[in-house]
Amino acid sequence: MNLVTVLALLVECFVFATASAAQTIRVDTTPAHATNHFVPNETLGAGIDRIPVEAIDKDLVEPNLGRALESGWQPVSYRQNTELAVEAWHWNPKGTWSDPSGKGYFTGSANPSEMIRYSYGYSLPHRGFTRNDGTDNAGFSRLTDGDPASYWKSNPYLTQHFTGESDSLHPQWIVIDLAQIQLVNSIRIAWVDPYATRFVVQHWTGEDPIKKQTSGVWQTFPHGAVTNGKKGSETIRLSDDPLPVRFLRILMTESSNTCDSHGSADPRNCVGYAISELYVGTTTADRAFHDIVRHTRDQEQTTTYCSSVDPWHEPSDLGTTKDAQVGFDLFFTSGVTRGLPAMVPVALLYDTPDNAAAEIAYLKKRKYPISYVEMGEEADGQFMVPEDYAALYIQWAAALHRVDPSLKLGGPSFQGVNKDIEVWPDANGKVSWLGRFVDYLKQHDKMSELAFFSFEHYPYDPCKIPWGSLYDEPDLVSHIMQVWREDGMPANIPIFITESNLSSAASETSSDLFAGLWLGDYIGSFLNAGGSGVYFFHYLPLEMEHGCNDSPGTFGMFTLDADYQIQQPLSQFFASQLINIEWVQPGAGTHQMFPAKSDIDDGAGHALVTAYALKRPDGQWSLMLVNRDQQNAHRVRIVFQGERGTDQTHGDGNSFLGSVDLSIFGRAQYQWHPAATRFIPHAEHSGESAVVANTQGTADPDGPIVRVKQSAGQDASYDLPAASIVVIRGRIGAQ
Repeated sequence: MNLVTVLALLVECFVFATASAAQTIRVDTTPAHATNHFVPNETLGAGIDRIPVEAIDKDLVEPNLGRALESGWQPVSYRQNTELAVEAWHWNPKGTWSDPSGKGYFTGSANPSEMIRYSYGYSLPHRGFTRNDGTDNAGFSRLTDGDPASYWKSNPYLTQHFTGESDSLHPQWIVIDLAQIQLVNSIRIAWVDPYATRFVVQHWTGEDPIKKQTSGVWQTFPHGAVTNGKKGSETIRLSDDPLPVRFLRILMTESSNTCDSHGSADPRNCVGYAISELYVGTTTADRAFHDIVRHTRDQEQTTTYCSSVDPWHEPSDLGTTKDAQVGFDLFFTSGVTRGLPAMVPVALLYDTPDNAAAEIAYLKKRKYPISYVEMGEEADGQFMVPEDYAALYIQWAAALHRVDPSLKLGGPSFQGVNKDIEVWPDANGKVSWLGRFVDYLKQHDKMSELAFFSFEHYPYDPCKIPWGSLYDEPDLVSHIMQVWREDGMPANIPIFITESNLSSAASETSSDLFAGLWLGDYIGSFLNAGGSGVYFFHYLPLEMEHGCNDSPGTFGMFTLDADYQIQQPLSQFFASQLINIEWVQPGAGTHQMFPAKSDIDDGAGHALVTAYALKRPDGQWSLMLVNRDQQNAHRVRIVFQGERGTDQTHGDGNSFLGSVDLSIFGRAQYQWHPAATRFIPHAEHSGESAVVANTQGTADPDGPIVRVKQSAGQDASYDLPAASIVVIRGRIGAQ
């Protein structure tokens, strides 16, 4: 062997040794540096939403229920979907109507009788939304429906009669989207009782004022201020010459307080604002008005948005009964809650405090355990301003605490976002939704009513999820947690993510290995950022949905056949088991979380391996390691190191001792094969073939997790397969 060859081998060995030495996971065990502490059966949960009645019937019994429980999720969050659909929730089908004729404002019966198996939503006849972030494909606004007998009406609970403060502090509004820039100089408003006596008509200067509320400003038309509004159809010449506008807003600050078509017996009928129809266009020199609004009873109408909706309705407004909210009695007695206290919702945006209070009274009489009460659902997705939500929150909190002063209330269950939620600026120029909500509670001395803050987490845009986006999750969730604190959420108020998954729409990615790796990273990073509780969505097995590019997807953890029989588990089922059964010690013991970091990156600043370290109540240290490298395995050393003088470790580092338990889930255990149609030749008939349709995709292999033991010690290293989650668990000691 010549000298050159020897030198080359030495260099190769040096490079390998250097690379090997660099593959290290370091855990900071200093007690003062712990990032969080939590109890699994209070912290790691899952959510149940409005689902098909068939799913309720077949998922809340064996064998489907047992398979879902095998995932290890503990407490349950009951998701309240009717608010997203702009519906009033009859949590109990039995109850009373405010109007003796059997319509109006509904209050469910607080007295238990027969079992409540299902509950439903009732559409609101005074709706002012064409669509919102929960109703893209259903319903329509009464403002541009072409029906003179229908009308939009604002929420009476946002008026002085109920808030105790001037209506001008809760201005109600309508936004009209003309779909493209049009020349406009006039608006015709068909007012009905109660009408606005003082209002302004404005146009928007920037991009979409609903989706990008800080991209422009509202400017009042030259003749857009009205101080003596009257009932009836009123045509207002907004400007002398037509102006190019797309979005218009009617901002109402003073009401006639005259009673609507439902009569004067109920004060809720006599406050707020009501409009039958809107027309926008131009007025010519001959005083003829030329309308450009499309008036139809469907979502092809000219789009309108509104600040709030009156929850008045009647029995004929019952929506489809194909989908349902799980009835509370079935929910609490089926076994899905494991007997643990559950987070329950009350409807708030389109309901009454009496109905919410009756719901809690019913649950108390049934002796069902409640952990928290979430107030309303996605107020931001309904485009409600924070002061209006806060005013309702305070009224509902008072009603609920009269039933049970110990209830822990919170909200507002923000939609899944990665950045601060901004709204049109207030008088002080403040645009933070959460900041203004907190300010309102403080100004009214009601911060004590907020026991927790909740939001949802859907980090990725549907159909746009490359593998590299997996690197983003830890920063996304830790950043948004920091944003909420900077917005003014006090440090002593716990933060919950009450609904979460990859994106707001199920797709093929939801079934891929990617989804499992994301789940491990997401749960670990949320807890590491100080989160108090997290709920995976969706707990129960669900049929495949029509996803991106015609590919099917599901929010559930299993694939099903047409009869709701489970066919096989998906990647998030196995990731759930790794989190809930392998990484944590199941039960009521307190876990401590500590900083952990790898030095393995892709050369572009992305960590290829993330690490989440726990000290469990059984004395073991448990690391969840996510290898996000799609192609390459990594061998790592693990070093536990604390400050000198602490009672955890020596300053020069510890390692696992004896033997450790490894739980491994990666490509060798799971591979997803997308939906496809294959042609398989018949052996007995050469040249002929059969069509085999894989219509929803399949996993092969489909688990299970591999569990092995390995010797530990100072020089031990651990293999992390490409694209895998590995949990390593054992005891540590000095090197």
